[in-house]
Amino acid sequence: MKRVLAVGLLITALCAPAFTEATARTLPRPGTVVSAKLLPTERWIPNATRKAFLLKYITTNAKGQRTYSTGRVFLPRGTPPAGGWPVVSWAHGTVGLGDSCAQSKLPPSTRDGNYLGTWMRQGYAVVASDYAGLGTRGLPAYLHGRSTAHNVVDMVKAARAFTADRRPWMKLSRKWVVIGQSQGAGGAIYTARYATAFGGKGLDYRGAVGTGTPAYIENLMMPLGPGILPVALPGALNAYVAYIFTSLRAVHPELGLDSILTTDGKQVLDQGETLCYGPFVEAIASTPIGDWFSAPVATLPGFNETIRAYMAMPEDGFDRPFFMGHGTLDTDVPLATTLPYVAALTLGGEPLTFRTYITNHSDTMAASLPDSMPFVARLFR
Repeated sequence: MKRVLAVGLLITALCAPAFTEATARTLPRPGTVVSAKLLPTERWIPNATRKAFLLKYITTNAKGQRTYSTGRVFLPRGTPPAGGWPVVSWAHGTVGLGDSCAQSKLPPSTRDGNYLGTWMRQGYAVVASDYAGLGTRGLPAYLHGRSTAHNVVDMVKAARAFTADRRPWMKLSRKWVVIGQSQGAGGAIYTARYATAFGGKGLDYRGAVGTGTPAYIENLMMPLGPGILPVALPGALNAYVAYIFTSLRAVHPELGLDSILTTDGKQVLDQGETLCYGPFVEAIASTPIGDWFSAPVATLPGFNETIRAYMAMPEDGFDRPFFMGHGTLDTDVPLATTLPYVAALTLGGEPLTFRTYITNHSDTMAASLPDSMPFVARLFR
């Protein structure tokens, strides 16, 4: 019966002419596995994976509707402890919004492969959502915390459902943590706030790790308009801003963003829908953000309230310990933008451990391991 249901849902997903709200209401509950297959070996985490699978599963999107996502399950070598492999749910960083950018369609980068392989060799299974809309219907909601949290939690549910009652070495524990970098760090810390509620009684959420966590980015978007930032931002910052507005336009069409976009602005956001991170950074490197707009974004009715609701990070209500690491040389997510968030969490008495490293954005992942790995090990005791 389960196979018949999975095949039926997959046929529906491939053949339906449009994905409507009515369609969303007919989907099974979040965490349901729609289809599963072996992941090609070139996409495995090297030197750590015994077997890896690609799942298509049900989750929740930024509009609160049930939808599809894909994700990977990496099972480590060896024999799991009693109760199954403890689970790391990996929240990936910025890769782009186009379907071809989905992590499950590509081999892991050297950075991510080394990092996740380190966790796997310590005895953790890794599950990794692509995020809803990345390789599935719709556009991903870039930096939308709540939907990312659903995607991350539902990936754990789907992985456990898929591996249940299979070979003993595939068994996954109820105990899990979320770990993320950059965009994924924002998603991981947002997930930390809601993981217990979203996971329900079936999961045992233990805590989180985020490196290079973006926070209060909405405050930087509100002043934008003609001539604001009259030069192109260095490195990837132009692309990050463009991805935010590209996703915001899709999730909240009622804002009418197109009405205040110049020809350059429309071209940038249109490119943002399909171009992956590297090519997109290059394509818009010389286009100043101030040239994207014909009027201030704050003139759009409800803009400030909408973008706060879309991407503001939670400041209270965390029920498990979480760790944040940040590079003092980070130019992608400058430390100065994250420190006020750290201060708010600390003053509020939230269970945060915060460390800095004399590293750039990317290298903070590896630099933090001597602190984050024992931190996570304690969470599972």
